[in-house]
Amino acid sequence: MQIGDLAKYRNTGSVGKIEELMEDEGKTWALLDTTNLYYDVSTLEPAKPEEYREESTGDRDLKDKLKEAYRIREQYADMQEAISSITPSGAG
Repeated sequence: MQIGDLAKYRNTGSVGKIEELMEDEGKTWALLDTTNLYYDVSTLEPAKPEEYREESTGDRDLKDKLKEAYRIREQYADMQEAISSITPSGAG
């Protein structure tokens, strides 16, 4: 594996581009751009380009949460509009 290669961590399926290689205590470690974590290269395998997403998992989680918040906000606005069109009626 070399810097710039796409790699997949076998245990979780995390895919990233190798940004750095480092030797420590007889092991080679690779830094993946998507997780910003080092992995023992013996636990990595080549990944296909279609498996790679440039943003990190953390970024995806934040984007998903923001989308959900906007969706809820829109639903709330729709509910407020529907409620305002209801005319009260009662016996009397």
